[in-house]
Amino acid sequence: MSFLPQTWPAGKKMRPLKLNKWTLVLAAVGSISVASVANAQSSSTTTHHDGFFTRWDKALREQFAQPCYEPPATNAPPSQRRGLPPPFDAPPYPTGEWQIGGTPIIGDPNTLPTRPLMEALDGNPTWGQALQKSRISFFGWEDFSGNISSSHNTSLGQSANFPEAYDVRANRLEQNQFVFFLERDPDELQTDHIDWGFRYSFVYGLDYRYMISRGFISDQLLKSDNYYGVDMPMMYGDLYIPYIAQGMNIRFGRIISEADIEAQLAPNNLMSSHSLLYTYDPYTQWGIFTTVKLNDCWTVQLGFANGNDVAPWQKDPGNQPTATAMVQWQSRNGKWSFYGGGNSINNANFGYNNIQQYVGTWTYKFNEKIWTSQETWYMYMKNAASMPTAAVPYQNGLYPTFAYTQPGVQSFGYAPEWATLNYTMFRLGSGTFFTVRNEYFDDFVGSRTGFPTCYTEHSLGLTYWPCKLVTFRPEVRYDRSVNKLAYDNGTRKNQFTASFDVVFYF
Repeated sequence: MSFLPQTWPAGKKMRPLKLNKWTLVLAAVGSISVASVANAQSSSTTTHHDGFFTRWDKALREQFAQPCYEPPATNAPPSQRRGLPPPFDAPPYPTGEWQIGGTPIIGDPNTLPTRPLMEALDGNPTWGQALQKSRISFFGWEDFSGNISSSHNTSLGQSANFPEAYDVRANRLEQNQFVFFLERDPDELQTDHIDWGFRYSFVYGLDYRYMISRGFISDQLLKSDNYYGVDMPMMYGDLYIPYIAQGMNIRFGRIISEADIEAQLAPNNLMSSHSLLYTYDPYTQWGIFTTVKLNDCWTVQLGFANGNDVAPWQKDPGNQPTATAMVQWQSRNGKWSFYGGGNSINNANFGYNNIQQYVGTWTYKFNEKIWTSQETWYMYMKNAASMPTAAVPYQNGLYPTFAYTQPGVQSFGYAPEWATLNYTMFRLGSGTFFTVRNEYFDDFVGSRTGFPTCYTEHSLGLTYWPCKLVTFRPEVRYDRSVNKLAYDNGTRKNQFTASFDVVFYF
């Protein structure tokens, strides 16, 4: 099967897949994974007499041999969760919950799956039990990907797949994100005491480009335009107060923006690639964010931030008081959910990513095997400049080099955009599901992509868990810019890509 456009010139060869310095590393990881799966023994046991690496090795072997999803036993005790049951199984889906961001699930104990690293740490004979009681977890994953694209023109830079993201470089293997978490989730099932939690995340890889806040280790992108870098997109604390309504969570620090079906962290996505809708809206915010569960069906969120994707101490016109107001509703029959509101609200004056976003997502579950989710947003800025300024040297923080060669806003003033996106999922087995994604994105004056045009995108993807520690996600995708030549460094309207990613958990 060919993923080349039908008009590909006769006799012209596609640019070969580039093998960068990560190729050997990825090959080694794959070899180790295959070998571990082949040698996994579910009967292996760990004792306190074993050293850390022995315990870790045994935990890896055990979980490599286990399926990702195991249906609950027929004699399993009923869940003590307060509220409606989760609508989905996770895994294989990224989450079992209706969409909501910026909070743990109120009414749930929020226990995390025990990954091999944590199992090895818990097995320490001296402080292992104390670590288990603390509810503090250490875990992470490695995510790498590859793509074959009809785009190949690098005359203006490496990002031939742009405006597609995150794998903007065509025909390559990429190291997307190595992630390490230090986390404690509060127990929000109980109602008799205040509890607390926190999360600190470390990310290294290509995907850091889509997380940076101006003023916080941002020179690696905004000045050097490095393709690989580091970021800490989530650095926050949680305070759970059970005495307000059915529970209140207060989150303070840096968070990933509350809205969107998708997320920056690979395991939280329904596909390996990202939609245009997600690529060009706010990423992270610094502030304080409250979530109150009113009853089983309604949850409200109010927050106060300093803007979008800008550090609180950074001098920027986008660094200003910004409100967030979101609401979640879910039906008692477990079929419907709505999540939406104003994700960023201020005076809308031109600043670094100072976009106003009003967003809503409807989700409907047909049955245990099919469900769909539709997200739509409208965004805008006022007094937008047509080129970078001294106060705002970058249009949106995604492609600073590209911003100087391609004007952002085509005319000074009001800069709007709107998008709508649908995901529909079909569960094929206990550890497998198929995804269809379709979207429409209109960048009216080129504020987000540099091209005043509308876009359509259509993708098919498969998510497969061969075991508890590995997720494999191949997909095919077709993008089109309707009015302008936007793809392949501004030389094509159409783009075909075939890609995959592999997530390995530790």
